[in-house]
Amino acid sequence: MNYILFDDNNRNNLLPLTFTRPVAEIRIGILKISEKWEKRLGEKISFLTQDYLTCKYPMVPATENILVNGAILPLTGLIAEIHSLKTGQLLKKNNVIVAARLAEYQLNEFKSGNTNKFESINSTSEFIKVEYPWDIFFHNEAALKEDFQLLTQGRVSAPISSTNSIVGVENVFLEVGASIEFSIINATTGPVYVGHGAEIMEGCLIRGPLALCGHSSLKMGAKIYGAVTIGPHSKVGGEVNNSVIFGYSNKAHDGFLGNSVIGEWCNLGADTNNSNLKNNYAEVRVWNYVQDHFIKTGLQFCGLIMGDHSKSAINTMFNTGTVVGVSSNIFGAGFPRNFIPSFSWGGAEGFSIFTLNKAYEVAELIMKRRGIIIDDCDRQILKTVFEQTEKYRHF
Repeated sequence: MNYILFDDNNRNNLLPLTFTRPVAEIRIGILKISEKWEKRLGEKISFLTQDYLTCKYPMVPATENILVNGAILPLTGLIAEIHSLKTGQLLKKNNVIVAARLAEYQLNEFKSGNTNKFESINSTSEFIKVEYPWDIFFHNEAALKEDFQLLTQGRVSAPISSTNSIVGVENVFLEVGASIEFSIINATTGPVYVGHGAEIMEGCLIRGPLALCGHSSLKMGAKIYGAVTIGPHSKVGGEVNNSVIFGYSNKAHDGFLGNSVIGEWCNLGADTNNSNLKNNYAEVRVWNYVQDHFIKTGLQFCGLIMGDHSKSAINTMFNTGTVVGVSSNIFGAGFPRNFIPSFSWGGAEGFSIFTLNKAYEVAELIMKRRGIIIDDCDRQILKTVFEQTEKYRHF
């Protein structure tokens, strides 16, 4: 069967994280949502997403297709319901389309939103759906534990050095090529997964659950409180709590990151700190691109949401519930505003536009350091985001 993960109308509530990726490319737990489905199904998937993203995330149709909502995390019961669908049927829950089984000639109607002629089947399964950016860190513990079982079941961890002090060693799993030395790990509070080629340096204090993905590193003396996910090819130091870093990003020095989500190709300068709790302990409000204003999160703890390719200078301070767009650079004394549009350059004293050519130049240099060459598709995606976000840059 051919599987396609689709973005529904809720995709815009996940901006700025989905400016540069389909919803299913969000990392939560250890794996991206798309990787979870591929592991569960044993099949490759493709994407039905925004037109400007298709150069990088194309849809591959077949004669018969199963479409799955890319914001939903797979569970066994839900997969069984999806597989029971017949051609022309939709699986729905609370008026949300969970999945559909469609012939190739029916795909255009689905894409246009004309789904009334399809038969609806009600889902009885419980599942996690990522609807807002803060859902990523809110559900990260459950997702991480689920992924840990998926990835380690029936397998044996690589050897763990005797220099470490570990409680709950049965919940620690090292892939081949991973290393930990002279660190303290409490895995009784949740599993600790260390990916291929990843390194936990000396003196780290870790309280699970933690996912340190492939070729990433925890710098010496880092303090990690679960549930934390550090995506591949990232460097992290300082204090981190209940946060997700998608990958290819650095927070290599001291400073606090809590209840936050950081995209790819980001860099947090030394002693960058974010607040995750208001001084009056009130519910946190966060910028929402659909409502075009700040909305309630229902959370008392909510920190920093940062889109791809954004950076902060040393000693940057972020207010509770700050949203930073794509390709922004934040620096200077004081707290900057708590909604920073994409392609912004500045801080508390004011912003100017970070030009597209400069953004290309920086992205090329940073990606090259990881052995990745920026291509015309990457440039076109950034150009489209620049154009779509122009209205927010009233500098």
